[in-house]
This record gives sequence, structure tokens and C-alpha cells, in this order.
Amino acid sequence: MRYLSKLNPFFFLALALFAITFFVDAQTPEEDDSALAQEIETLRQAMVNLNRDLFILEEDLLFPSSTQVAVYLAMDIGEYFALDAVELRVDGEVATNYLYTERQVSALYRGGVQRLYVGNLSQGEHQLTAYFVGIGPENREYKRAVSLSFEKGEDPVAVELNIVDSTSKQQPVFTAKTL
Repeated sequence: MRYLSKLNPFFFLALALFAITFFVDAQTPEEDDSALAQEIETLRQAMVNLNRDLFILEEDLLFPSSTQVAVYLAMDIGEYFALDAVELRVDGEVATNYLYTERQVSALYRGGVQRLYVGNLSQGEHQLTAYFVGIGPENREYKRAVSLSFEKGEDPVAVELNIVDSTSKQQPVFTAKTL
């Protein structure tokens, strides 16, 4: 024991490096590849989880729940209306404009829901207006609007815009409601 205390610490470091090198050399290349692939996959999953957590924290900082308003768009089959664009106004000011591709409209027809807008509003009464532009019945240009007045309290507000085909009227119906 007395002799070990007098040995140079670099001797132990060299011994540890030799043992690690011997262990690594003892593994087959297949074991190295599978272990490396597993470690890469673990790191990738950790990065995805971290990215998700950072996104949630960013949303909480940018849009606190006491001022948050979110607007979502959903569509029905689309037999009587082909959506081209949406303009969203909150309290008379343009909040967002959105132009759609065929692929995006197809996703909405298949049941997709799009988050059109997330923003901050003070507490109190607000007016939301959505303008829908597209091709309506008989291939004519079609522009319709839907408005919603809502009270913003301390809780977040979610608004759903919906475009539904009315077979009885053979026209699209545009609705807005708070969730």
C-alpha cells in the first residue's frame, strides 16, 4: 500500500487508458456500430424532447394564458366552396392573412385543423372578423365574412372558424364560435 501512494498519478491514467483501449479493441465492429447507433438514437430523442420543451416555454413566455387568444380553422367536404385565402381581423386591425395551396386545402378537407392565429389581447370585449375568399357555387368568385364578439377574461380564449357545406341551400356556411 505504501508503494502505491508513491506511484505517479500518470501511471494510473495510463493504466486506465490501456484498459479502455483493450475493451474497445475487444468489441467487434458490429457491436461498435449498434452501440453507436443506439447512442445516436438516444441523443436524437433527447434533442426532440428538449426542442418540444423549449417550444412550450417560448409559447408560455410570448403568449401568457391571461392574454392568449388562438384562432383555428376547420372545413367540411368543400363541395360548394374551394378556399383560396383567409384574412383575419381582430378589433378592426389585420391580424393575419393566409393563402392556401391545393395540398393545404386537401388536408383541411380530410379533417385537418389549422391554427390561423395566436396572439395577446387585453381583457375586455373584442370583435373578430374572418374574410374567406375562394370559388363558390357555379365556379364564381366568392367572398364571405363571419364575425364574432367575445369577452376576454383571465383564461385563454380559443375561437373555431368552420366552413361547412349546406346541402339544403347548396351554399357554404361560415361559422365562428368560442371553444
